[in-house]
Amino acid sequence: MFRHTDYLQFDAKPEKPDPVYAHKLQELIGGAFGEMTVTMQYLFQGWNCRMEGKYKDLIMDIATEEMGHVEMLATMVARLLEGAPATESTKAAATDPVVAAVMGGMDPQQAIVSGGGALPADSNGYPWNGRYIIASGNLLADFRANVAAEAQGRLQTARLYNMTDDPGVKAMLQFNLARDTHHQNLWLAAIEELQADGLEDV
Repeated sequence: MFRHTDYLQFDAKPEKPDPVYAHKLQELIGGAFGEMTVTMQYLFQGWNCRMEGKYKDLIMDIATEEMGHVEMLATMVARLLEGAPATESTKAAATDPVVAAVMGGMDPQQAIVSGGGALPADSNGYPWNGRYIIASGNLLADFRANVAAEAQGRLQTARLYNMTDDPGVKAMLQFNLARDTHHQNLWLAAIEELQADGLEDV
């Protein structure tokens, strides 16, 4: 069961619209190592965990926080698109690759399909795919996969951090980097604890 609050875990606003950067930021939402992937990966690991207690609680707690990260990123994408021109040329780009190229990287679907909001897709517009997740039923294997997922998420977040000068966007990405690092450390500690508890085969 989840409870939604009417505020973001970290609320930041961009200085100005930037539809091209909004397109890039989609990678952190719907990419193979994006927040939708780790959210669903952790949820299915937690739901499939047969052992009640600290390990299941850890998985579900981090999964719940990751949902908030999807919300933060989707909100930032919408804010980056707010006030950006959605003109006839934007609409034409959906059917004309030449116009799309001229637009220099803006995703026309963000204007046409989602009405100026985020999409469950990566930075190329490829829809998020459930095949990205790993939920093997073995806690040790899953926790190792989670360490790798957080590492990839941190890497891509750091790269996107270096692609913008917007202080509001940078502040949010710094927060995400810190939380991804914390989650990676939690998974590493859980691996050690799992092995110390003799539960490698669970």
